[in-house]
Amino acid sequence: MEKRILGIDPGLAIVGFGLITCTQNEAKAQDTTVKMLDFGVIRTSADAEMGQRLCTLFDDLHTLMEEFKPDLVAIEKLFFYRMSNTILVAQARGVLILVLGQLRLPYIEFTPAQIKQALTGYGNADKAEVQDAVAQALDLDDIPKPDDASDALAVALTAWYQL
Repeated sequence: MEKRILGIDPGLAIVGFGLITCTQNEAKAQDTTVKMLDFGVIRTSADAEMGQRLCTLFDDLHTLMEEFKPDLVAIEKLFFYRMSNTILVAQARGVLILVLGQLRLPYIEFTPAQIKQALTGYGNADKAEVQDAVAQALDLDDIPKPDDASDALAVALTAWYQL
């Protein structure tokens, strides 16, 4: 059985995405493999009006979902110290949830600490430790760039570990 999981690192300026496929051997439940299919980012221009930036996210997320056809979407929960950033990212995140709702795609959410715990065994791991864990889990020679894409792959892997 194969499952496609799309991880999303939400943002207004940059949304990271990472698609993995998980295959489980029907005869041996413990025999599973995971592989990275794609990763990247959606960018919006800081010079554009807020409505236009949200429209860009809406259109690009629809395109991404239609192209990747994920079985499950995993999203990092909001965690910011500055309220102005939180509000902007929450608006972008709302667009993402709207797109998932329109397409009737199931999703799960994880806090940054849950993601760090799942990948490194330590909920306060630093970014480099998480990135190394992503590269190791997916058998990659290099850490995916930019960081937003690597973070999205970490979210997708966390969902896979929860299955």
